[in-house]
Amino acid sequence: MDNVDGKQARRTGQSSGLEGLIIACSMMIASGYYGPQIWTQPMTDLIDLPAIFGDTSVVDVWFPVIFGTFLFIHLPACVLNVVRARRAQNLPVAPVFAEWLPIVIFTASCTAWLYSPYSTLMRDNRLVLFCLTMSFVFGRMTTKIILAHLTRQPFPMWTVMLFPLMGGAILGNLPRIGLPAVTAAVELWYLRAYFVFALVVYFRWAVLVINAICNYLGINCLTITPKAAPTPRASTKAPNGDIVSKAQQAANGNLSHKKD
Repeated sequence: MDNVDGKQARRTGQSSGLEGLIIACSMMIASGYYGPQIWTQPMTDLIDLPAIFGDTSVVDVWFPVIFGTFLFIHLPACVLNVVRARRAQNLPVAPVFAEWLPIVIFTASCTAWLYSPYSTLMRDNRLVLFCLTMSFVFGRMTTKIILAHLTRQPFPMWTVMLFPLMGGAILGNLPRIGLPAVTAAVELWYLRAYFVFALVVYFRWAVLVINAICNYLGINCLTITPKAAPTPRASTKAPNGDIVSKAQQAANGNLSHKKD
């Protein structure tokens, strides 16, 4: 439903509050009604079909469902739209797929690191720190793409933040290449260092970009310049008691001279 709303927004040139809220609101309503434990309890407690669901919970099927719908429904539709748009403008289609390189490396590295049997991140529940780190990495990738699009610059094919991510994927799979696995402490400190690196790089880049845009436009970011209070106009009272400004007095004087 969120995808359908997004497509409708792009076709009509409008947007609504529906996009991005449907899934979140549905999950909040379900959690509030049934309790947050519904995501980990067997689905047969809610849907009495043990022959189909068995002991499977929502958490077990969440990733396969999301990834499957993206891979087989959302992605083909996106590719088809891009191909149509490029052909309509008489532009080559093949170079567009080279721009997938950053997201492919990002996705493959995350998957290889997290789901490696030799990695301790999932076992020791380091997902919060991992997700915080990836938020800066992914945020840097997407904002660079948006900035390049707005300023009509070449597509950013790389970001320095991907190097440590690839390193983490290798670190978590050392036994696959004949090397001993690292300890849980080493992997944790590597992830912590990666988080600090991503945090510093992201905010430094954000400050540089914001300052450059503000200097170009002559504005101040997150700043409202106070304006001086307007000077009250001098006025006098007319014979009938009404307040008359100096401008009105001058106009009345000119009018009386004309009559004379």
